[in-house]
Amino acid sequence: MKYLKTSIITLSLLALVITGLGFYNNQVQAADDPIQIGYVNWAGTVAETNVVKAILENKLDLDVQTKMVGAGPVYAALAEGDIDFFLGGWLPMTHKSYVDKYENEIIKTGVNYLGARIGLVVPDYVDIDSIKELKENKEKFDGEIIGIDPGAGVMKATREALDHYGLDNFKLVSSSGPAMVGSLKKAIQNEEWVVVTGWKPHYKFARFDLKFLNDPDKIYGETENVYTLHNPKLAQENPKIVTFLHDFRMDSSQLGEVMGWIAEGMDPEKAGEKWVNENPEIVNDWLTASSVSE
Repeated sequence: MKYLKTSIITLSLLALVITGLGFYNNQVQAADDPIQIGYVNWAGTVAETNVVKAILENKLDLDVQTKMVGAGPVYAALAEGDIDFFLGGWLPMTHKSYVDKYENEIIKTGVNYLGARIGLVVPDYVDIDSIKELKENKEKFDGEIIGIDPGAGVMKATREALDHYGLDNFKLVSSSGPAMVGSLKKAIQNEEWVVVTGWKPHYKFARFDLKFLNDPDKIYGETENVYTLHNPKLAQENPKIVTFLHDFRMDSSQLGEVMGWIAEGMDPEKAGEKWVNENPEIVNDWLTASSVSE
């Protein structure tokens, strides 16, 4: 009986050691996991994501992966920890419903772009200036508003605008950011009337002469800012990244340059690396503002 008790104790201790080693190995593996950046296929978010990726990889020697997700699912993935951070949170209005839904699972880090805006956009040659004027000009627009992915905040706001302004005679066409720009470009080449869902920052404003239609009842809200949001786990495992993200911010000129390169066909990762390599002082300021690079 004495030997049996000794054997049981020995086996129990061995099981605890094995379990502990397994836990340790899992922790090591977790620490070695790549940083996951989630993004939606929006020009500004793609550009910023690849600039940040280049900085984390080339300046902080981190392994980084990017994941393209839909506008709604990106917040769910962020809350669940499937991605570590997201650079495309439009607030206080466009993404408010998403941020409110996951307010206990995500953290708003800081502003990465000031003065963002959404709304309906037309070429300058279109001689109307307000959303209210769309209804009486339905035929000139073929009864369509060209949108992007259906879950995007600007699409939600546009559906509200159609209802509010009595534009039930218009169809909101879902597509993608690139497809929307393609439709815009084709219409402008033919000097046709076209209305699209639009936002700044976006390279289309550098390529074409465009204007936002006035939104007198502020259905699209006021000017907004773009925020970085992260999963709480990131602050525990990689506090230096969170410190850097707090200080990272691009202006319209900087962001427009990267978006332009990508729009012209440059690989987004190469565009991010090119901008980082050509702007060492700006990058260094971001990294040293809170001694991230130490």
